[in-house]
Amino acid sequence: MAERLLLTALKGGRNTKILTLNGKKITKIPSALEKLPNLKTLDLQNNHISKVCPELRTLTQLTILNLGNNLLQEVPEEIKYLTSLKNLHLFRNRICTIAPEVFDGLRCLILLNLNNNNITSLPQEIGRLKSLTYLSLNHNKLTVIPKELFSLVHLSELHLNYNQIVCIPVEIKFLQNLQQLLLVRNNIEELPEEVCHLAKLRVLDIAGNVIQIFPAGFQNLRLREFYCEGNPLFLKKPFVAPQPKDLWTLREIAARFVLSLLEENNPFIMDAIESYPEAKDKLSQAKKCSICRKPFLSEWLECVQFVSPSKIPNWILLKILYSDLKNSLTSVL
Repeated sequence: MAERLLLTALKGGRNTKILTLNGKKITKIPSALEKLPNLKTLDLQNNHISKVCPELRTLTQLTILNLGNNLLQEVPEEIKYLTSLKNLHLFRNRICTIAPEVFDGLRCLILLNLNNNNITSLPQEIGRLKSLTYLSLNHNKLTVIPKELFSLVHLSELHLNYNQIVCIPVEIKFLQNLQQLLLVRNNIEELPEEVCHLAKLRVLDIAGNVIQIFPAGFQNLRLREFYCEGNPLFLKKPFVAPQPKDLWTLREIAARFVLSLLEENNPFIMDAIESYPEAKDKLSQAKKCSICRKPFLSEWLECVQFVSPSKIPNWILLKILYSDLKNSLTSVL
C-alpha cells in the first residue's frame, strides 16, 4: 500500500502537493521524495521510522511535516533545510536531545509539537524560532525553561504539562501575546509576580503543583479559564514578618492601661503593683508625650504629624542645620 501511494505521488511529480503515508509500518523515509520538490504536506506519523533520509532536505517548499509516533531518538538535522516549514509534529518519539543547529533555518515555523518524548533540556537556540506561536512539550523531563524561550514574542500558547519544572523565570513577562499557559503536574512552588503582567492571558492551568500562594496582582488577570486543583493552597506555613514600628505590642498596650490607672490613683492597681516588683520597675521607666501628656512605655507616635519641608519656617531649618553642624564638629574635635 505504501509503495502504491508513493508511486501515485511520483507520477504527479512537481504537481504533487500532499503525501500521506500514515500508519504504513514503514521503517525509513523513501529517498524518492527528492523527486517531489513542490511537496507542501508530508504525513509520516504512526510508523517505525528511526532515521530520516538525506533527501528530506530537498523539500524546501514543505510547510507541514508530521513524524509523530515513530522511533526517532533526536530531532533530525535535515529539518533545518526545510526553510518553508510552518508546522512540525514530532510527538510520541524517543527524542532525548535537540541539536542546537536544528533551529537555524526554521524562521517560518509557527507550530512545534514535541509531546511525549524524553527531552531533558532545550537548547538556547530555540530563541531563533521568531515566528513560533504554538509550543507544546507535554510529557517530557524538563526541569528548567531556557530564558531564550521568552524572546519568542509571538508565542500565544505554551504547553508544559507533566514535566519536572520547579520555577517559572521572571522573563515570562516578555511573552505579551501569550493567551494559554499550561503547567499541569510539575514541581512549581510559586508563580512569579511577572505572570500578572500577561495582559492577554486567558487560560491558566497550574493544577497538580506545590503552589501555596498567588502573587500580588493575580486578581487583575482577565482569565476565562483557571485551574488550580491539587495544590496545597490552604497549607501555607505561617512566617514571621517584621513588626511595624507603629504597631503596639501587647506589653505596650497593657503598660499604657496600667499607667493610666496609676495616674488616677486607682487603689486596686496601686496595691497590686506592689506584688510585682519587676513590672513596677519597668513602669517606672515610662515617659509622657510632650504634647498630650499621656504616658507610654516604649514610644509614642500618635501626636506626630509629618510636615512638608516647604512649610517649615526657615528659622527652624537653620536651627536644625546649626545643631547638626555643631554635633558634627564636636564629634570630630
